[in-house]
Amino acid sequence: MKLKMGLIGCGRIGTKKHLEAAIKNSDLISLEAVCDLDEEKVKNAADIVERAGLKRPKVFVDHKKLLEEPLDFVAIATESGYHHDITLDALNAGKHVLVEKPMALSTKDALDMCETAENKNLKLAVCFQNRFNPPIQELRKKIESKAFGKIFHAHVAVRWNRNKSYYEQAPWRGTWEMDGGVLSNQSTHAIDLLQWMLGGNMEEVYGHIANLNHPYIEAEDLGIGVVKFKNGATGIIEGTSNVYPKNLEETLAIFGEKGTVVIGGLAVNKILTWRFEGEDSHPFMNLPDPETVYGEGHVPLYKDFANAIIEKREPYITGREGMKALEIILGIYQSSLENKPVKFPVIFSTKEMKMNF
Repeated sequence: MKLKMGLIGCGRIGTKKHLEAAIKNSDLISLEAVCDLDEEKVKNAADIVERAGLKRPKVFVDHKKLLEEPLDFVAIATESGYHHDITLDALNAGKHVLVEKPMALSTKDALDMCETAENKNLKLAVCFQNRFNPPIQELRKKIESKAFGKIFHAHVAVRWNRNKSYYEQAPWRGTWEMDGGVLSNQSTHAIDLLQWMLGGNMEEVYGHIANLNHPYIEAEDLGIGVVKFKNGATGIIEGTSNVYPKNLEETLAIFGEKGTVVIGGLAVNKILTWRFEGEDSHPFMNLPDPETVYGEGHVPLYKDFANAIIEKREPYITGREGMKALEIILGIYQSSLENKPVKFPVIFSTKEMKMNF
């Protein structure tokens, strides 16, 4: 059985990673339609699929027209600010949805997406593809087997560079209405991994954000957060797009009573430290960096989502799971604005930053 798919959003991530994932899963997925407001981008996407030796998909500039097609699911890779509305249109048209991160820019919108999918008995999954990285999967096995014993704290650091030319490529970048800053765009994957490894039940967050080096954007280029989890663990978050002169690393470190693990590389793709009783190294210490910070996870992400539809099970990263990182980020924003810790659940939107930051 092949699932019929449509892609909405044919920009950078859409053409670089979503098309690749659909093409490499062509045994499960038939990419029937592509859509973008920009006619050149959508034609380019169709060309890429055709050059891969597959049937040329239909092209659309209106996603509502695409949703009239007999598709099983759509992937949404538009600007973040459009994710909520397009997801609802797709769910109301009876399509399963795989949506890029962050799934929305407000907790209210994210909840709306989850509840609509559940009410319609449709799948909603979020693109946190780094969960599929081989080193992350190895760490997850240790977490699930309780090899760490009590986990004390974890730390994520996204130390990258985003210069003026990056923001000039698209006017929505760095805006509160469509994007947010280094936390909601660049650091959301790392924050997702942090909360996943620490159990996902957050109690309180304290945060600080600043714009130190990008006066031409609305949002932050430095974000710091401390998250208290209900199980007693603490998560520390550091995100910056100010690293000179280029991307340095994305790291995740877990510290427990019986284990220490640090995963780094360009995109949490390489084990740097692996210490348990009787274990002082791991074969994945020598993995190469991926070509881009997107990593290689979209291919297994697509495979899992297609199989979830076919097997009538939950996808690996559901909408509810994808919402947790968003809630932490919005909590940091709210905390920075109010200069005090914020309790969970967080009810906040990046639009509130537009007026006040």
